[in-house]
Amino acid sequence: MADIFDVLADGTRRDLLATLLERRIHGAPNGELSVTELVERLGLSQPTVSKHLQKLREHGLVSVRTDGQHHLYRLESEPLHEIERWVGDFIGEHSVGDAPHIDGEHGSAAFAAWSGAEVGGSLGRRLADGTHQARVVAASAQEKVAAKLPRIGKRKHEETL
Repeated sequence: MADIFDVLADGTRRDLLATLLERRIHGAPNGELSVTELVERLGLSQPTVSKHLQKLREHGLVSVRTDGQHHLYRLESEPLHEIERWVGDFIGEHSVGDAPHIDGEHGSAAFAAWSGAEVGGSLGRRLADGTHQARVVAASAQEKVAAKLPRIGKRKHEETL
């Protein structure tokens, strides 16, 4: 799971995924774009786009179909479904396997979060709150255990005398 977050952490890759998602929603039924079209839409160099598409492909986030000399890329949402289910467990809105899919309205919000939209701040705050609560509980438990340890050690010492 950590590797896919590294892949999604890159803004150029998120832009590529967002462009492919936009194509799927508002464009052709198969949602495909060629490298040339991606270069034109994003204003990046062809080597840059190809490098990032390769990384996305390695992690199953895009697939490629060859049509003559053209390589046509499209968004593959299953890895994003896995992330969505995983994140859903932390924010308590969904049980495992019950999360809405990325193709639905909730999925669009999740994708917006990954692409840096305002929804990302909300999701980030919720994850941070959950992490903070977990740390507070763990620290409290650790303090309770540490408070009992000296007494346990003292009793054992007295028993051996």
